[in-house]
Amino acid sequence: MKPIYEPKARAKEYGDLAINIYTGCPHNCFYCFAPSVLHRSREDFSGHVEPRKDIVRAVKRQLESEHITGKLIHLCFTCDPYPLGYDSFSTREIIKAIKAAGNHVQILTKNGTDAIHDFDLLDREDWFGVTYAGYPNLTDGISPAEPGAGTPFWRLQALKGAHAAKINTWVSCEPVLSASDVLLLIEKGNYIDKFKIGKMNYHPSNIDWKAFGEAAEAACKKYGRNYYIKEDLRKEMENHA
Repeated sequence: MKPIYEPKARAKEYGDLAINIYTGCPHNCFYCFAPSVLHRSREDFSGHVEPRKDIVRAVKRQLESEHITGKLIHLCFTCDPYPLGYDSFSTREIIKAIKAAGNHVQILTKNGTDAIHDFDLLDREDWFGVTYAGYPNLTDGISPAEPGAGTPFWRLQALKGAHAAKINTWVSCEPVLSASDVLLLIEKGNYIDKFKIGKMNYHPSNIDWKAFGEAAEAACKKYGRNYYIKEDLRKEMENHA
């Protein structure tokens, strides 16, 4: 097994290399693409979550054998590096191995509460990020769109903690569920070093993507945010010009 791979298609927008640590994810996000990509039922994907067999050893072996160094490695695409309710020891060991080989990590999670325990491994060249889709209908802080994930509040708190610790912070606004919430985060998010902004794919939405994309870009420029408009949203903005 060679767990370190080069992302393709849309995933390429996130980084040069990536690792998927776990076999599934308990977060049950309704928009998740991973079960279909992996040809698994949503029930099986959310109900069978464990580190891939020998994943830590395989990562160390590949880092050494392929002399992988000086790279930014994304964690993760088809799973969360911090699955809520599960031990993330494997994630911590993989971060250690990546760093020891002279690389850096780009983390994307929906579980800020557990992720903060690994901040001691990160430095100014690493990136810690969370998914923020905009959440207008929270129940006890939990979004029905992501019922098994960590709360949006604690994700943003983790970003603030990472920023205070001099770790690069970023947010993936994709999918977008609430345009107004995302625009407000752009306005208020002084602790976020980069915004990656997309849209909703594969599911219906009543959001005017052209208007949202233009508003998001204008807000990023107004508040001096470092930002990237993802290709799918950029096409909507240009196709309807």
